[in-house]
Amino acid sequence: MSVEVGTRTAGGIGQRAIRPDGVAKVRGEFAFAGDLWAEGMLWGQALRSPHPSARIRGIDVGPALLITGVHAVLTADDVPVNRYGLEHRDQAVLAGDVVRYAGEPVAIVAADHPDTARRACAAIVVDYEVLAPLVDPGLSQSVERPIHPDGNVFRDLVIRRGNPDSRGPVVVEGDYEIGMQDQAFMGPEAGLASPAADGGVDLVVSTQWLHNDRDQVADCLGLAPELVRLTLGGVGGAFGAREDVSLHIHACLLAVRTGRPVKIVYSRTESFLGHVHRHPARIWMRHTARPNGEIVSVESRILLDGGAYRSSSYHVTANAACFAAGPYRVPNALVHAIAVRTNNPPCGAMRGFGVVQSCFAHEAQMDLLASACGLDPVEVRLRNALAPGDELLTGQRIEGALPVAEVIRACAALPLPAPAVDDVLARPGGAGRTAGARDVRRGVGFAVGFKNLMYAEGYMDGSVARCRIDGGVVTIACAAAEVGQGFVTLVQQIARTVLDVDDVIVAPADTDMGSAGSTSASRQTMMSGGAVEKVCRAARAELERRAGGDEVDIAALTAREPVDVTEEYHHRLTHPLDADGQGDAHVSFACAAHRAVVDVDPELGLVRVVHLATSQDVGRVLNPLQVTGQIEGGIAQGVGLAVMEELIVEGGQVRNASFTDYLIPTALDAPTVDAVLIEEPEPGAPFGAKGVGEPPTISSTPAIVAAIRDATDAACTRVPVRPRDLVP
Repeated sequence: MSVEVGTRTAGGIGQRAIRPDGVAKVRGEFAFAGDLWAEGMLWGQALRSPHPSARIRGIDVGPALLITGVHAVLTADDVPVNRYGLEHRDQAVLAGDVVRYAGEPVAIVAADHPDTARRACAAIVVDYEVLAPLVDPGLSQSVERPIHPDGNVFRDLVIRRGNPDSRGPVVVEGDYEIGMQDQAFMGPEAGLASPAADGGVDLVVSTQWLHNDRDQVADCLGLAPELVRLTLGGVGGAFGAREDVSLHIHACLLAVRTGRPVKIVYSRTESFLGHVHRHPARIWMRHTARPNGEIVSVESRILLDGGAYRSSSYHVTANAACFAAGPYRVPNALVHAIAVRTNNPPCGAMRGFGVVQSCFAHEAQMDLLASACGLDPVEVRLRNALAPGDELLTGQRIEGALPVAEVIRACAALPLPAPAVDDVLARPGGAGRTAGARDVRRGVGFAVGFKNLMYAEGYMDGSVARCRIDGGVVTIACAAAEVGQGFVTLVQQIARTVLDVDDVIVAPADTDMGSAGSTSASRQTMMSGGAVEKVCRAARAELERRAGGDEVDIAALTAREPVDVTEEYHHRLTHPLDADGQGDAHVSFACAAHRAVVDVDPELGLVRVVHLATSQDVGRVLNPLQVTGQIEGGIAQGVGLAVMEELIVEGGQVRNASFTDYLIPTALDAPTVDAVLIEEPEPGAPFGAKGVGEPPTISSTPAIVAAIRDATDAACTRVPVRPRDLVP
């Protein structure tokens, strides 16, 4: 754990520091990417395929070019290098020969008004040979002709531990299904590209990973990376969907072609079609145990539908497999996880990143195991809880902090909410289709989850930060994307604490400096927080050298010669999994427990999530206000997956691409939340802190579904739970 030096500042580490962008956001004055404007700018629009699978026999753009106000219409023939992708370049910028999902871009337009751009897209004539789509992931491996030259399997991973043939006398098994969830961020994709005098392009965009985006844009435009400059625009939420390139290359192509700035803002429907989603999954699990509840073996088969392109499916598969048994000691295991390609919408990163799917299944299994052994659900989890020194399914020994038993006990000890009152608005359905008081049943459910933090399997992860002190003014620069999680607040808190100052300026995030990696995988607190801490300590060391043992007067010491330091932070090395899924693949871990209370009217199919109690392993709390916000926000997404959020895809077509039909929790759906934070500092992490964004989503969903089962005796093996699922 790092040692602090500053003690006098307000708003330092451990305090409820206020976000520097908070007031502007609350007042509606904050500039999001959708608010961007430039003199003489044009509007960009993509024409998207209406078919999930088809050959393109021809494209006639002539009718679009005849429309007044249209400045450019581009197709695949106009793209210098027509391939891109987050981890693997398997996706076309504009489809040229075939389309592989409904919504895939086939042409882009630049016009002087967004309505003109849309009319121009409608005027383009595409001659499609419609093909039968492959939409069942269970059939993807067995088709005679793959739907992509790279094949239909993104990853096929087996984890073997101990003797998989070992069996305990108590056996429980089940089949589980997780629907496709959307990140449903409030601010749709937006960006503004401007041609530069040096032949390059400048792009301001809402994203999670500036440098990865830059490299993909540069590759596709055939430009040197230094000629493509990205600056972070205001981001209205991300949750994984902004890791992949969306409009970036389109806007830059149009700007370079027209010689004018080009702005693109997705509509809500286009946003649903234009970004990746959470992988739908089918999971089979079998647990065996001794009569006292101790797990003997776990077997699992996990099938993930990755959709048309790879995105992050390779690593989502690893997470689903590595954490398939949950935060429990398992001496023997056989886990087979596979992600496949289909003609469904592409899937990739979403909060929890593969572990959400596995946690829903393994926590249902733990409840079955508790019932079969005659144990309380909390007790069976405590008897099997992992602890430092134990080994994971992958054989990796837990060397940092992982207080699983502590979070279980702390969550279980929180008081239950008061009994339901006879209030119409408090019943399932509220003031709408209201349940009768005598028909409401209350249930309580418990779940525990854990996940890796940072990237894994040998990924050389790092983050760069710069500290400049000029006349006492401290400016910190880091390319970490602020997507609403509050990293800009932590930058100030860390700098205030280490440098013992009050005022810290956070420079805009851009690609003019080294990469900070992606704002994902619960990594920025450790990686970019570590970089900021490291550079501030280097700056302080220089100040102390200049002071020569005297008291450090920052303003005086930097009045003539500024301090300007850049540092890079790396975590310890990890390694790829071997052929048996064994290896030291992960950096660190975090766990959380949730207890849900729900009211259900089974006859009407209505559920109200009343209360969530939670305890979470946070390492050390850097900002209590922001940790609470992350927990409440993560629980809201867990509620959504449990009882309402699903992108309905039929025959490869998205049927509910709007907030009218894709339901997300509102304030009226939000449960009350009580939280206990378990602080066991993580060795090597800045100030001992862990990322906190993902665990609230992982185990809140299975806790809610367990509570529904408790209230109804229905099996509820699928999420989101539908009204018809509530019948026992």
